[in-house]
Amino acid sequence: MKQQEEITFQSLANNEDIQIGYSDNEIVIVDGIQQFTQLNAAHVAMNAIVICTSGKAQAQMNGRQMELHRNQVGIIPQNVTVTDVMISPDFDLKGLFLTNRILRSFLNEKISVWNDMMYIHRQHIVTMDEDEILFYTHFYDMIILAIERGKENPYHTEIIQALLRSAILGLCGAMKWMLSADNQLSIADNQLSTGKSHFQRFLDLLQSTDVKRRTVEAYANELCISPKYLTAICKKNSGKTANDWITEQVLEDIRYYLKQTDLSIKQICDQLGFPNPSFFGKYVKDHFGMTPIMFRNS
Repeated sequence: MKQQEEITFQSLANNEDIQIGYSDNEIVIVDGIQQFTQLNAAHVAMNAIVICTSGKAQAQMNGRQMELHRNQVGIIPQNVTVTDVMISPDFDLKGLFLTNRILRSFLNEKISVWNDMMYIHRQHIVTMDEDEILFYTHFYDMIILAIERGKENPYHTEIIQALLRSAILGLCGAMKWMLSADNQLSIADNQLSTGKSHFQRFLDLLQSTDVKRRTVEAYANELCISPKYLTAICKKNSGKTANDWITEQVLEDIRYYLKQTDLSIKQICDQLGFPNPSFFGKYVKDHFGMTPIMFRNS
């Protein structure tokens, strides 16, 4: 791999050093890696759930130290920069990469536990015992069977997604238990500082809104706080501004509708609240470097 790596669906699928078990426009399953020694820094454009199957690795994730050992699960939220990567010679993994959209559809209202873990408490490692690892190993084996032997089934994708959803719900339950064991869940539920509480409410509002391309002021008004304060608490709790969050979510929706649906450009434009196709086309080109049609066909 190159020293500066942009980890996207395309880069994973095109990398000969990575064994891909399954891939579509919203999910990539990585079976293992053959070589990882040249990776020094990477921008992870998707949510990632990585199980260390052997060896160990350490890195800085947005400046925070992260160390992953065998039987530990590392969880990386979307659009995180990983630097100073060091791994043991026997390091290997199994990984799941997925978009925010599919993650939200898997977790529904339980997305608040994910957000709590990732952005409020910033805990990214879940340690599992042998029985727990065996539980997820069985899930993995079932998923691989569904991928390899179920291709002729008309509900092939839905079966794979149902299995993945079950596994992620299990992981989310482990997160909740972990926070409870540290007496942090009650704090998150009942005694969050005002700033953290508003940040959580902002994430919930943003992720549940169909038309996300609105101003920071519009979101702040719904939360009954000032735009300046909203931007400040977002920056403090996640390292990203409120506008960064809004833009990321809008681009995620655009990517989904262009890649995963047959809606016309005009229909997508209306669905996402853009004033007209011309403005939508310019927005897509500014952010993706190509027109909506080119992006859809890429």
